[in-house]
Amino acid sequence: MATYKLAANGKPYSGKSFANPINFFCVAPDAKEVFIAGDFNEWNPTSHPMQRSPDGNWLVQVLLPHGHHRYWFLVDGKPTLDPRAQGVSRNEKNERVSLMSVS
Repeated sequence: MATYKLAANGKPYSGKSFANPINFFCVAPDAKEVFIAGDFNEWNPTSHPMQRSPDGNWLVQVLLPHGHHRYWFLVDGKPTLDPRAQGVSRNEKNERVSLMSVS
């Protein structure tokens, strides 16, 4: 008979149930506002605003579960790929988006 470790919530332990804090950086020193949108927030263009750092770069920390995540930056409303992304993929509209893997 198999035994399973239970997490604090009483459900079977799974590495997939944990979210990892992931830092995103966008170099856009002349931008007025920058957001990140992706499959993790249903491509909501305003739910994850990025904060400008003193050097003019933008940053945000997002909690992401294990797996692959598609996203892009919205720099003054314009979708922008992340040059530091682990890859490029396509969204449901066949647009090019950035790809990140979280393990």
